[in-house]
Amino acid sequence: MRDGSLKEPLLNNFPAIAEANNNILMMVITNQENDQFSNELGRIILNDIAVQDKFLNNIVTAAKKYGFRDIHFDFEFLRPEDREAYNTFLRKARDRFKQEGWFISTALAPKTSAAQTGPWYTAHDYKAHGEIVDFVVIMTYEWGYSGGPAQAVSPIGPVREVLEYAVSEMPSQKVIMGQNLYGYDWTLPFVQGTIARAVSPQQAIQIAADNNVPIQYNTRSQAPTFRYTASDGKQHEVWFEDARSIQAKFDLIKELNLRGMSYWKLGLSFPQNWLLIQDNFNVVKR
Repeated sequence: MRDGSLKEPLLNNFPAIAEANNNILMMVITNQENDQFSNELGRIILNDIAVQDKFLNNIVTAAKKYGFRDIHFDFEFLRPEDREAYNTFLRKARDRFKQEGWFISTALAPKTSAAQTGPWYTAHDYKAHGEIVDFVVIMTYEWGYSGGPAQAVSPIGPVREVLEYAVSEMPSQKVIMGQNLYGYDWTLPFVQGTIARAVSPQQAIQIAADNNVPIQYNTRSQAPTFRYTASDGKQHEVWFEDARSIQAKFDLIKELNLRGMSYWKLGLSFPQNWLLIQDNFNVVKR
């Protein structure tokens, strides 16, 4: 909030689930108002020291109340001129949280160079974040997005380009690859202003089966895709994830020696993914 207070989400039974599985609870904090990222809220938090101090105090109180041990800032759509203010704020937050023995982490937009500018990019300083925080989650997805034309959500080429830039600016063991656990079903031809339907990987497979169409595999993007004709006669194009596309991402994690993978978002059926993790990695919980 603009006064430094927090709007707490419904945790349901997540603390109990985390404790039972020896997992750390991550407290994700965003600069959202009315479900939209707000550069004005970001400006206030990053520049008004009185609000900022209250904000940090409220974070510490909430983290202790619920048992969070990683404080994760997902500040997006910040004003370009708040880049240094964000870095300064993170240093202050780090010093505060280290007194409690907590991790601090950030979400970063998918940049390919330090010179990349724009409302989603300029204020995200890869080099500074790499020096300040324990790890970063890079949002390497949404090339294909609900409001854009049909394409792979996280094509391997652009994902690689972003991550190779990231490891040039910070230690590879501070880098976590963001990965989508969903796909999209677009109505063709694409019309600006229309919204594609999000589908789980299992839903996508079922749609292909129900319409008796083969699933293709695009080797350039390393992603499965297919087209079908709906009952209303309209053509659709679907891009999603499968064991092959995830394996390509796991191979990239190993090649670049990254810290791991962060998923957006849980709750969508994709059993192949969890089996592949066990085949590829010895997961360390810390």
